[in-house]
Amino acid sequence: MSTGKINVSVENIFPLIKKFLYSDHEIFLRELVSNATDATLKLKHLTSIGEAKVEYGNPIIEVKIDKEGKKLHIIDQGLGMTSEEVEKYINQVAFSGAEEFLEKYKDSAKDSGIIGHFGLGFYSAFMVAEKVEIITKSFKDEPAAHWTCDGSPEFTLVPADKTTRGSEIILHIAEDSLEFLEEHKIKELLTKYNKFMPVSIKFGTKTDTLPKPEDAPEDYKAETIEVDNIINNPNPAWTKLPADLKEEDYKQFYHELYPMQFEEPLFNIHLNVDYPFNLTGILYFPKMSSDLQMQKDKIQLYQNQVYVTDNVEGIVPEFLGMLKGVIDSPDIPLNVSRSGLQADSNVKKISNYITRKVADKMKSLFNDNREDFEKKWNDIKIVLEYGMLSEPKFYEKAGDFVLYPSVNDKYYTLAELKENLAANQTDKNGKLVVLYASNKEAQHSYIDIAKGKGYEVLLLDSPIVSHLIQKLEGDNENLTFVRVDSDHVDKLIDKEDTQISKLSEDEQGNLKTVVEEFVPKANYSVQLEPMDSAAAPFMITQPEFMRRMKEMSQSGGGGGMFGMGNFPEMYNLVVNSNSELATTILQTEDKTAQESLIKQALDLAKISQGLLKGEELTAFVKRSFELIK
Repeated sequence: MSTGKINVSVENIFPLIKKFLYSDHEIFLRELVSNATDATLKLKHLTSIGEAKVEYGNPIIEVKIDKEGKKLHIIDQGLGMTSEEVEKYINQVAFSGAEEFLEKYKDSAKDSGIIGHFGLGFYSAFMVAEKVEIITKSFKDEPAAHWTCDGSPEFTLVPADKTTRGSEIILHIAEDSLEFLEEHKIKELLTKYNKFMPVSIKFGTKTDTLPKPEDAPEDYKAETIEVDNIINNPNPAWTKLPADLKEEDYKQFYHELYPMQFEEPLFNIHLNVDYPFNLTGILYFPKMSSDLQMQKDKIQLYQNQVYVTDNVEGIVPEFLGMLKGVIDSPDIPLNVSRSGLQADSNVKKISNYITRKVADKMKSLFNDNREDFEKKWNDIKIVLEYGMLSEPKFYEKAGDFVLYPSVNDKYYTLAELKENLAANQTDKNGKLVVLYASNKEAQHSYIDIAKGKGYEVLLLDSPIVSHLIQKLEGDNENLTFVRVDSDHVDKLIDKEDTQISKLSEDEQGNLKTVVEEFVPKANYSVQLEPMDSAAAPFMITQPEFMRRMKEMSQSGGGGGMFGMGNFPEMYNLVVNSNSELATTILQTEDKTAQESLIKQALDLAKISQGLLKGEELTAFVKRSFELIK
């Protein structure tokens, strides 16, 4: 028997581990299962290169609960340790056996999948245990060892009678951590952190039914047996080559990741790179809602198949945080508890690679099957538009596949849009005017007028469209976007006016004066336009600049995106001077009757823009009933 002191630099290392080193106590199980996996994979590598003269077999890791004895067991069939190795790797805190192994076998062990990095993972056991035992036997022909420590720097190390290779870690669970003796809790943690570990993990048993023999009698009763309950998938889809997977495999893995997600993903992107860093993974485009926040934290980050976090900020570009899937990389620098990222140049390289890969995939999907891409556009546009705003590298490539749909369900790229508008929608300065609607139903009458004049109207209805328009205009000096219910289109587009006012200049002046008399000057600028007599007599538009600034201010939240506060409600009241109502107003001598006509027409125009509310709406309804009577 030997005794000694664990080689630590401070006496209070265990309270430090328990309280400060690891932010979340539950990760102790992840660390211990990761260590067991390392031990198994190391043995696999040594047997493959002939250094370990043993049969590798089909080893598993077993997790067992002894509720009565208040113990939790983690058992592996890996390479085990000699007494000397226990002294070296366990008693010298922060000496990483995995790192030493990788250094020794760096040429041949590159792809062996060793997980450990820090040498502190084992000591996370003391976050939940008042005493920890290790019973271990090396694959070498040497005696087994039994190490015990009660959470102080004191330990004992004695020979053990274990005859099979591997290690068993026994945690004597502390009174304040008895939840980790509950089956549902351990299963939850194993499913969360170790669901895709590269070695099979057994937790309990399950009942399995034997197949019915061919010559079984009619009254045959199926036999059942108890079998190991393997709770993980050691070979998840992202560890395989894309060429080895079918579309059905990707969908199956999606539902394995998200068992409660019943909708199929729209498409996937398989990531696979080994230079200048190692990274694999699968990203899925689900159907998107317009709520940007609700979609986040759906991508899972793994390190050598060990779950780390679903907070992938920094690794995955922000706009792709709304996707789902898995990213796995041994090159992601994590802090000592693996719960957060460390600043590192590789992180930015990984982010740039993912951005480029997604852009390439979008272009490929667009080129291979444009019709299918167009059908899915409304479900993916929020991600791609957000990417154009937030990632310059993505914006550079976006022109090849980002679409701009019309209200008639035609889809244009930006280049196609420019070509389509060139002949018919140019302003007096030679700029192309892109008319768009943000709400097809609410702006129906304005869309109808524009279409009647032969103009193309786009449907741009995402919540970030005002910001996207600003960027597109900034990068295309001969392009301007105007919402269809903004300034009257005939003023914006250099098209020969086919309508001539039926009123003389004096009559037009008198009409403008009369209307202004009964319309609030603080909110409305009265404008006369000669339009088709069948067009609406009164229309409300909003100056494009004012409307856009108001939208930008509101979308920024708080005091406005640029700190501009609230904008005044300013509108144009466009009066159709060729309408019968305009003539009637002019010919009516009774001021009260004139006022009633003008207010009724103004309220109808307000209704079409959703501006009539509260007392004004109540007064309008009463006035309308009076007119009916």
